[in-house]
Amino acid sequence: MARSHIAVAVGAALVALLIVGQLVVNLGLPNNEFWHWRLDQTYGVPQDLFFSTKQDGGLAEDSSQYLIGVGKADITGPVVELNLMGYANSSQVGTGLRQRLYSRAFIVGSPNSPSERIVYTVLDTQSGDTAIRNGILEGLQALGSEYSVYTKDNVAVTGTHSHSGPGAWLNYLLPQITSLGFDKQSYQAIVDGAVLSIQRAHQGLALGTVSAGSAKIANANINRSLFAYLANPAAERARYTDDVDKTMTLLKFTRSSDGKAMGILNWFAVHGTSMLGNQTLITGDNKGVAAYLFEEAVAAEGNVAEGFVAGFSQANVGDTSPNVLGAYCEDGTGQQCRRNDSTCANGKSQDCHGRGPYFGLNDGGAKSCYEIGKRQADGALDIFSSASFTPIAGNVRAFHTYADFSNYTVVLANGSLATTCPAAMGNSFAAGTTDGPGAFDFVQNDPGAPSNPFWNIVGSAISPPSKAQRACQYPKPVLLNVGQANTPYPWSPNIVDIQTLRIGQFIIIVSPGEATTMSGRRWREAVFNSAKSSLGLGTDPIVVLGGPANTYAHYIATAEEYSIQRYEGASTLYGQHTLAAYINASLTYLPYLSDSPPGTVPPGPSPPDNRDRSISLITGVVYDGSGLGKKFGDVKTAPASSYTAGDIVKVVFIGANPRNNLRLEGTFTSVERFDGGSWTQVKSDKDWEVLYEWKRVNGLTGTSDVTITWDTSFSRPAAGRYRIRYFGDSKAVGGKITAFEGSAEFAIV
Repeated sequence: MARSHIAVAVGAALVALLIVGQLVVNLGLPNNEFWHWRLDQTYGVPQDLFFSTKQDGGLAEDSSQYLIGVGKADITGPVVELNLMGYANSSQVGTGLRQRLYSRAFIVGSPNSPSERIVYTVLDTQSGDTAIRNGILEGLQALGSEYSVYTKDNVAVTGTHSHSGPGAWLNYLLPQITSLGFDKQSYQAIVDGAVLSIQRAHQGLALGTVSAGSAKIANANINRSLFAYLANPAAERARYTDDVDKTMTLLKFTRSSDGKAMGILNWFAVHGTSMLGNQTLITGDNKGVAAYLFEEAVAAEGNVAEGFVAGFSQANVGDTSPNVLGAYCEDGTGQQCRRNDSTCANGKSQDCHGRGPYFGLNDGGAKSCYEIGKRQADGALDIFSSASFTPIAGNVRAFHTYADFSNYTVVLANGSLATTCPAAMGNSFAAGTTDGPGAFDFVQNDPGAPSNPFWNIVGSAISPPSKAQRACQYPKPVLLNVGQANTPYPWSPNIVDIQTLRIGQFIIIVSPGEATTMSGRRWREAVFNSAKSSLGLGTDPIVVLGGPANTYAHYIATAEEYSIQRYEGASTLYGQHTLAAYINASLTYLPYLSDSPPGTVPPGPSPPDNRDRSISLITGVVYDGSGLGKKFGDVKTAPASSYTAGDIVKVVFIGANPRNNLRLEGTFTSVERFDGGSWTQVKSDKDWEVLYEWKRVNGLTGTSDVTITWDTSFSRPAAGRYRIRYFGDSKAVGGKITAFEGSAEFAIV
């Protein structure tokens, strides 16, 4: 499941189990008609593209020339009345939008062999997911034979790990609990947008080059589980300067025809938990900010192609935090939390909170989020403008298979055999993290039995762990035996995606789980050594790790960190040998990335697809009302007549529920300037400085308010005549949805 405040899900588990079980008995499963969705648009690639590549003599021999494409599309799901995915806090329900969410897609392929191609998508979501990935692959195949080159083998679906996006789109029951199940609208927004981003990347394919650069990013991440990190061997830790990875690795995609950059894709490890668990506006968190700032910064540059896309992908994020000031007790003492278990003087974890760079502001973490995003964007811009890039050259390869980690055998360094276990969560999973502590009486670094016997009852009601399961998971005390819980459908994955991509000497490990700092280092090093010795690259490989991707398999701690049983170890699903299993699986299939791969990758066992049987207790929009004598879009609270640059402009409209129309690829609001006799949009709800907030006024009458706020301190607009427009859609009692708009003018002086 996702992250902090996750303990709320534990408290809800038994109740949810009883409810959903009774619903299945009473109502049955959703019928097939509910799941028939389709894309509304198709896009084609210029048919002369491949012809033109064949006309350029010598390209077949130039291993540094690739087909490259980038694309971006809106994936913003329901921004209100839906639980946010990340903190697993059932009370954190969306109330509006601070920043639209996007899928950013990057395609790299051979100019002479269409089958040699990879797709790497970066979604502003908590993670990749089995349901989402299946939907994307189905959507691509529905576009026809032109898109048949994009398959489960070469499409990677990663999330930035934002904790402030809409939830209810995941495949397994455990992360669905706090969102009250599965939401078709939320799911479809992500799938359709991801497919559209890949279509756009495909449509824009051009000959070009790929090059790699890197730099250290200071003050953008810290290790939130230092006590567990210090359990790793001292000699191993001594090889590294920092207790988190500070290096950002970046790929630049340059079009050969004019030398313009089409996009960048980078990897840097920092949790998407800058926005706090008590805020309810949708954002892409710090990586969403970073991508936004980078794209805005280069938009007007002459060396950048139209439609430039910046992808800020996650890396070995497991034990990282953007709350760089450290974790302190919010109990009036101002003391740092205890290092070993992140508790305060009362022995509990609830008062222990990480502090971002602008701690103390009552803004839900917004300014700290912007700052951590800016630090990443600034670092990426420094790399982008640097002359120190390494050309990438060589073949494009990919493999994907599934592995059953409920009983996966690995050979350890000492030559002994070990096995993984069916998925399970430990006590400290329920304690949460310093980025967002859990509820109840759990603490981190807890290898004992729950102090409250109620939790034994909850765990046994879900699926009582056998003696063998307890022994396999040791020293983790099994709180939730999710890998053996299948009522009414599987709670957590046992079958995981094993995928790695290659562009020349650049290798991308696609991780289903959140690898900790040291886990990522070990995994990358193992792949580096094997690739260097067996793939015949002719140069040292460059290895990165991206995720969480394809399915959400929680955490990947080292065996030493696992023994400490802080949050990350307790959330490492498959026991202490989880990391060893991932490394073993990666190395087993690495030969398929060679220039002469040994045939077809065996597909492995298929994971369950729960889309057609997931339960939803999420209610839809019944109707909207404007109120007696009022119209939708009427101004309820007007802005002042004038402001100075730097002021905050606010207007309240008579609104309607934004779930009636997500306005994908559009906007709920537009800030416009009157110039030369016409109005020109200068800002919209994609911009961080524009807030869209929705509030139900009366449930019986269906009335609601929409507040739109423009913080002009970000852009310091020029003096002139401005207006804020609101675009909404109301639902009548009979179900008809009607678009409307409102407008309010003011001046900047």
